[in-house]
Amino acid sequence: GTGSSILSALQDLFLLSKSKVEKQLQIISVLQWVLTFLIMGIACTLILMYILCTDCWAIAALYLAWLVFDWNTPKKGGRRSQWVRNWAIWRYFRDYFPIRLVKTHNLLTTRNYIFGYHPHGIMGLGAFCNFSTEATGVSQKFPGIRPYLATLAGNFRMPILRDYLMSGGICPVNRDSIDYILSKNGSGNAIIIVVGGAAESLNCTPGKNSVTLKNRKGFVKLALRHGADLVPVYSFGENEVYKQVIFEEGSWGRWVQKKFQKHIGFAPCIFHGRGLFSPNTWGLLPYSKPITTVVGEPITIPKTDNPSQKEVDFYHSMYVDSLIKLFDKYKSKFGLPETEVLEVN
Repeated sequence: GTGSSILSALQDLFLLSKSKVEKQLQIISVLQWVLTFLIMGIACTLILMYILCTDCWAIAALYLAWLVFDWNTPKKGGRRSQWVRNWAIWRYFRDYFPIRLVKTHNLLTTRNYIFGYHPHGIMGLGAFCNFSTEATGVSQKFPGIRPYLATLAGNFRMPILRDYLMSGGICPVNRDSIDYILSKNGSGNAIIIVVGGAAESLNCTPGKNSVTLKNRKGFVKLALRHGADLVPVYSFGENEVYKQVIFEEGSWGRWVQKKFQKHIGFAPCIFHGRGLFSPNTWGLLPYSKPITTVVGEPITIPKTDNPSQKEVDFYHSMYVDSLIKLFDKYKSKFGLPETEVLEVN
């Protein structure tokens, strides 16, 4: 009757409104992360300097004193917060794309691990969501394993940003930090290294599956020195969420990017996503394309205090083969044709 029709209409309206609210929350969650990635470090530094010049200078002075006292904490495993890692905002972040974490093998809590994450993409969205938050259930899928996402050490010199990063279990990608986690922090640790780094980000573009890996062997040497097992990780869709202007080798644009990469540690990219209010306009928001991160089978690595180049090359070759097999096994399941080949540069 009329009553049931009205009730049905109200239910449809409620569900529609709820869907719109959730979509807006997803957009807000991603926007705050993009702004954090791009400007939080510089913004917090400028704000702190401004406060020092005001009547509230004592607050800034106290924080700077704490900063000096706490300076080496990022090198010693950081200061993760399960509360921050479980924020509801990360679940909205996950659902925007959406992002999924796929486990293929169990990991022993009696071992330590180095995950090689590929590809870098523009911002490493999959790496952050899967390993610096609990949105995709990394602790449930790999019980007893503590993930540490490694990023540029320069980020930990920025006030406030350093504390925010550490709360998610993010650490500097330098030898001191990695040595500490793998040798003085017990077992069950997994350091996630985006192996291709800034160089790989320069070539990421939708429809392209390529990794910068042939001459990246430092992570293998670290694994041998600590007897940490290597785990290949591939994120299908990481390159699809932004469009980038690719400069050809030898062009002035690529020259500028490589100079930045060499002297500062990151390469400036010219990229765009969708607009804040419409997916049909350009903006800083990534496109809502699915990202599926597949964690492969661990490669058992022996502990060798001074590994030879021959040993490094051998296990590096094993790692490359394992990554290619992982890609080939899962590519058709996540939207790629069987003919797609992973390009290893």
